[in-house]
Amino acid sequence: MSVTIHKPIKSSHTLSFNYGDEQIFFERLPRSEGINRILIKVRPDCRVEVVAPAQSNDAEVLAAVKKRGRWIYQQLRDFRAQLAHVTPRKYISGESHYYLGKQYLLKVMAAPDAVQGVKLLRGKLEVTVPQKNAEKVQQLLTDWYKVRAKDVFAKRLDAVLGQALWVVDRPPLRMLTMQTQWGSCSPKGRLTLNPHLVKAPRECIDYVILHELCHIAEHNHSERFYRLMKQMMPEWERIKERLDGMAMRYFV
Repeated sequence: MSVTIHKPIKSSHTLSFNYGDEQIFFERLPRSEGINRILIKVRPDCRVEVVAPAQSNDAEVLAAVKKRGRWIYQQLRDFRAQLAHVTPRKYISGESHYYLGKQYLLKVMAAPDAVQGVKLLRGKLEVTVPQKNAEKVQQLLTDWYKVRAKDVFAKRLDAVLGQALWVVDRPPLRMLTMQTQWGSCSPKGRLTLNPHLVKAPRECIDYVILHELCHIAEHNHSERFYRLMKQMMPEWERIKERLDGMAMRYFV
């Protein structure tokens, strides 16, 4: 009897499978040694990622992904429908922008002698500029969101830290604008959050922070990690679904 020895796969590469009449491509990514769970992610921008153990061959990964084919297809369909209804921002009066889960109408005011800036006032985001210019309005709003995010994230981190009993010292927190991630945690325990997250409801912000705090205890998506998440936030899956469902509106 012959035995085939598969070399561990350590680099990412693209695979595909057919569901109905559609060919679905996904990126296979390696995961930490000793973790046997295959994790499938469908990103809001319709990228499909599969994190699989290095010792699993591509055939095994494909078999696991095909079993979730219906779910992957439905996720892609939902995200594509969202993308079809997302209109690129023009940064003009009357647009709808988000802050802490609520929608606010944008009001752009041109005043050559006034101090330029952004104010949240009476259900509106009022942006004052010397003259109407979409790029300038966008930059002012971006800066405003970052200032608000720094304050909100710090307060929410302090609010949920008491639940994370495994965290000895308050972890350092920084902001970084990312295209597809809400947050991350470095091996040394530094939290990074996307300033776009401040557009989401507080429970969604708390979910992302708790998710990253759990990585301080378990720096991968192991069974222990998910048990810890369930313990800290029993409804985290519902909250994640809510956040993912609005992702394309928050990222634009």
